[in-house]
Amino acid sequence: MHIIEAFGRIFISILFIVEAIRKISFKEETIFYMEDYGVPEILFYPSLIFELVFPILLIIGYQTRISAIAMFIFTIVVTIIFHNDFGNHIQFMTLLKNLSIAGGFLIIASNEPKICTLDYYLKSKKN
Repeated sequence: MHIIEAFGRIFISILFIVEAIRKISFKEETIFYMEDYGVPEILFYPSLIFELVFPILLIIGYQTRISAIAMFIFTIVVTIIFHNDFGNHIQFMTLLKNLSIAGGFLIIASNEPKICTLDYYLKSKKN
């Protein structure tokens, strides 16, 4: 069952890694999109780094709780900023998708480190 939890962390993280790669590929378009919603250009690189680093930490299972909580907060903030047009069906569905993803991050944060995590390895080595 531990491998299933590892695949869950991988699947939920892939979305953010792919999005970060897309942002790199379409930097100008992404910055324009962000600015259309009142998000300053200066936040482009921090958001890019955030979308790469924390999902990778989740995949390897290092500082899993902290990473999951950080991704939960990031997902909620992004949802509030970019997906608040309830009259637009696509935006509303994206809001619901993001809430589901945020829920997944809460589930990850609520669990103890499993055998398929670096956290578990470091904890067992310490003991």
